[in-house]
Amino acid sequence: MSISFDGRVAIVTGAGGGLGREHALALAQRGAKVVVNDLGEGAQKVADEIKAAGGQAIAVSCSVTDFDAVQAMVKTTMDTWGRVDILVNNAGILRDKSFSKMEMADFKLVVDVHLMGAVYCCKAVWDIMRAQKYGRIVNTTSSSGLFGNFGQSNYGAAKMALVGLMQTLSLEGAKDNVRVNCLAPTAATAMTEGLMPQVVLDKLAPSAVTPGLLYLVSEDAPSRAILNAGAGTFARSYVTMTLGTHIGTGADADDQVAAQFEAISSRDEEIVPQSGSEQGRNEVGKAMAASS
Repeated sequence: MSISFDGRVAIVTGAGGGLGREHALALAQRGAKVVVNDLGEGAQKVADEIKAAGGQAIAVSCSVTDFDAVQAMVKTTMDTWGRVDILVNNAGILRDKSFSKMEMADFKLVVDVHLMGAVYCCKAVWDIMRAQKYGRIVNTTSSSGLFGNFGQSNYGAAKMALVGLMQTLSLEGAKDNVRVNCLAPTAATAMTEGLMPQVVLDKLAPSAVTPGLLYLVSEDAPSRAILNAGAGTFARSYVTMTLGTHIGTGADADDQVAAQFEAISSRDEEIVPQSGSEQGRNEVGKAMAASS
């Protein structure tokens, strides 16, 4: 195993089962000291499993939606091991319904767990990682956020928001060697049970996703990557922008947008912007060129 986490300390949320458990076990197997976070008894069971195999782990049972509890978890980590090198934001829930039937309380709950839970965890470790000039953070996004999925407007909105969080944190953390990425897993877990045929679920073992996670939190990790992983297959997703067409601000600009929408949409020279300012530079550049 060439990827090693000797001397590193990792916090994995939602690690009492499924993907989080696999992530925690694999990190510990490769030398990391692991904080196993979840609600209920699952966290302690996974921590005990790590220790029985000769690793080091502590269990912290708390909700990632409770910022005070998250800060206390990080304090416990620092008191125990003196640093936090890796944060895996994996905690999540589902409350699936079509948007017309969805209660707003269920929409908010899913956003609170997935998005705000990750925000709270990132905030609690951010200055620690910056001060020690080392940090690796992975937000667990989803194809439901990247591409949409019927009945998951709440989940999809939260999961795409995690991509936006990653994009900005990766820029802000770059000078301090804090690298931030997203993992979009497809795995058979308690959240997906009953949603797919068993023959498909058998291929989608959570352990088949974890190798991608290990790379994203390794010393040589990239930053600002969206890694798709499932059934042993790995791919990347990108947020891209076409170069578009300059139409101007004439009275018929709306009609021209409609008439030239195919050209506006052409992906022949699309780019992956390195920051949000690239949109403005492209727009102003085309406007200046058109007026010269």
